[in-house]
Amino acid sequence: MQKIVIRGGARLAGEVRVSGSKNAALPILASSLLASGKSIYRNVPALGDVRTMGRLLGRLGAGFSEVTKGIAHVDTASVSEFEAPYDLVKTMRASVLVLGPLVARHGRARVSLPGGCAIGARPIDQHLKGLAAMGARIDLENGYVNARARRLRGATIVFDMVTVTGTENLMMAAALARGRTTLENAAREPEVEELGRVLNKMGAKVRGAGTSLVTVEGVEELQPVEHAIIPDRIEAGTLLVAAAITRGDVLVRDCLPEHLEAVIAKLRATGAEVRAEGDGIRVRGKSEFKPADIATQPFPGFPTDMQAQFMVLMTRARGQSVLAETIFENRYMHVPELQRMGADIVVDGRTAVVRGPTKLTGATVMATDLRASACLVLAGLIAEGKTDILRIYHLDRGYDRLDKKLRALGADVRRARGSL
Repeated sequence: MQKIVIRGGARLAGEVRVSGSKNAALPILASSLLASGKSIYRNVPALGDVRTMGRLLGRLGAGFSEVTKGIAHVDTASVSEFEAPYDLVKTMRASVLVLGPLVARHGRARVSLPGGCAIGARPIDQHLKGLAAMGARIDLENGYVNARARRLRGATIVFDMVTVTGTENLMMAAALARGRTTLENAAREPEVEELGRVLNKMGAKVRGAGTSLVTVEGVEELQPVEHAIIPDRIEAGTLLVAAAITRGDVLVRDCLPEHLEAVIAKLRATGAEVRAEGDGIRVRGKSEFKPADIATQPFPGFPTDMQAQFMVLMTRARGQSVLAETIFENRYMHVPELQRMGADIVVDGRTAVVRGPTKLTGATVMATDLRASACLVLAGLIAEGKTDILRIYHLDRGYDRLDKKLRALGADVRRARGSL
């Protein structure tokens, strides 16, 4: 087991490149199941979650190459199994994304229910409601979803709530369904738009991906594809905050400003200098920060995946900041760890009040989920003394070599053997 050790106080400076998007890569890898043959994906991040998806595809009978220099090969010609077992789904909820493709192309799927996770319950009832509307027979038994359909048929599906993976699963299912499928109140995230782009390259007829109304005209078959994944907007946002809180001067390359408008707006509201430059965004931190209030929202609002990182910045702001978490009911588990480092944060339900500026001091802390781990890394960058972060496997699930990227910008960060 490894830990990350950080000695705080360094000012970040230089250039850094953003890796491919985890949340785009996972559904795109799952979409390979819709066709028979070899697909090639570029700019794929070398992450724990990507490796888990690769193991799942392998369990289904597909050939999956380890990501090498950002390239992954998937060969689906020999898919012969249709079960996503509990031992894989429990480690990565995105495993449920094979449900739609398997039912659409092979007529059946057996997928473990993901249940809840550390940041709150994330049920798949909207996925199942949509598949049932498209003619699938759904049975729940022994913790698994069994879905069968001779061929799915188009339907009009209105999501009761915005769901990214639900939108993606049903877009993939609809691509091979008979007739037209309409998805209303669909998720608008860039990763959904990216999946629609890939499906169309495979021969699908998807319109409106990235808007709240998506229509899909089903086709008889799809073809393998070659595609380069978009940059990871959450990694980019994390690096922007890292530059700001260390009062640094960093050019974050290979990121798309249009995917980060809400984050950029809040960074500017705190006093940080943020501007587009070439193929990236430059951030210059200031000596003092102003407080800001944030409410997480589905895209294009402020992303829940940036809430924990922004909370660290708020410990540097002079005054009171209020953060409201509207997406997940249990996404403040990083707060006790920040409090141990000296942060003045009070949580009441889904609202957190941060008072600053406070001086953080190094401590031994424990990551509880993916974005909490990034938050603790950022806190370590500005803390006085040494910070030891345990359970960094959470970090490696979603950040491609973040410690190395920060070290290249001047941070004193390294990996070491640790407990837990």
